[in-house]
Amino acid sequence: MDKVDNKIITNLQKNGRMTAAEIAEKVGFSSMGVHKRIKKLIAKEAMKISADLNPFYFKLSPAIVMLEMENADAMNNLLNRFKECPRVVKIFKTVGGFNLVALVIAENRDTLESISIEKCSLRSNIGVRRSEFYPISDIFFSPFIPIRENLTHKDKERAPCNVDCISCKRFTEEKCVGCPATCHYRGPL
Repeated sequence: MDKVDNKIITNLQKNGRMTAAEIAEKVGFSSMGVHKRIKKLIAKEAMKISADLNPFYFKLSPAIVMLEMENADAMNNLLNRFKECPRVVKIFKTVGGFNLVALVIAENRDTLESISIEKCSLRSNIGVRRSEFYPISDIFFSPFIPIRENLTHKDKERAPCNVDCISCKRFTEEKCVGCPATCHYRGPL
C-alpha cells in the first residue's frame, strides 16, 4: 500500500459514500486514477466497501465466544456449520488456548442466552473442548460492526446450522426470537 492508497482508504473509512472526485481533491490525484485504484484494491480483496451497523443503536446484543477446539477437523466442521449463520458476525482463528474467537449478535438478552446454551450455539458443536461466552457491554473507538444482514433470508424451514427452531423449548416459550434465516423468525432483523 503506497501513500495514495493509504489516503484513499483513510477517506473511505471516514465516509464510504465519498465519490472518486471528492477523494481525488483530497489526495491530489485524478478522479479516474482514484477510481482505478479503488477498483484494483477491491478486485485484489485488499479492501471492501460496506455498511457496518452500530448494534446498540438497533438494541442488539453482541457477545464474544471463545472456543478451544479438539483438532483441525472439529474446527473445520464448526466453520462449515456456521458459515451461513446470520448471528455469527466474524470468527477468528487464533494461536493459544482458545483457538477460535467469534463475534456473535442477538436481538435481545434472552436470545443471546439461547445462542449461548442451545443446540444453535457455537459452544454446542462436537469437538469443542472448552468455551467462554462474554456479552459485550460497550464497543470503543468505533461502535460499528459488519452485521451479516444479507443472511437474514426468513425463508428457510431449518436454520443454516441445521437446527429446527420449532422444536426448541426456548423458542416455544418465546425466550428466543428464532433464527433470522428461517420462516419462523419473530425478530427485527
